Amino acid sequence: MEYNQPSLKEVNPKLQGKATSRDGFFYRRAVLPLLELLRMGATPERLAWSIAVGLAIGINPLFGSTTILCLAVAVLFRLNVAASQLGNYLVYPLQLALVIPFLQLGSKVFRTAPVPLSPHALLDAARAHPVALIRQIWQWEWHALVVWAVIAAILAPPIALALKPLMMALANRQHSRD
Repeated sequence: MEYNQPSLKEVNPKLQGKATSRDGFFYRRAVLPLLELLRMGATPERLAWSIAVGLAIGINPLFGSTTILCLAVAVLFRLNVAASQLGNYLVYPLQLALVIPFLQLGSKVFRTAPVPLSPHALLDAARAHPVALIRQIWQWEWHALVVWAVIAAILAPPIALALKPLMMALANRQHSRD
């Protein structure tokens, strides 16, 4: 006996025509979820702030902290958790690209020893003084986090203001389809 997977039309007729195989990855993974949030009653302004906070938190130089931090800030400020996580995950490649610049900027701002980017230099330091290297890495990370927090606090409001018209356009599009 063969099992055939049901089509979108059979599972939920409302989903028919929403996303097709020719729609792009970004449309399916970012725009459609935002349209669904708007359909569920989220306001364009709240979505704009939620995404902006997610984008700002998503470039945090401390790996593994963005999801929890995004959740905490969204709950604290009563933002849309799903939209903030969407913003967070959209900038993950940017987070990877900005780790070293944040570390270097942190060491310049706080006037500490520069971060050695050579694996050979790090390995030599780890062999010679492992505890001192761990302390130094934590200091670099702490300074990078302070620099990131200042930059994120400055960037989030303009990002939210820039996203608000886009969210309003999505809301208008959603209302015209309903």
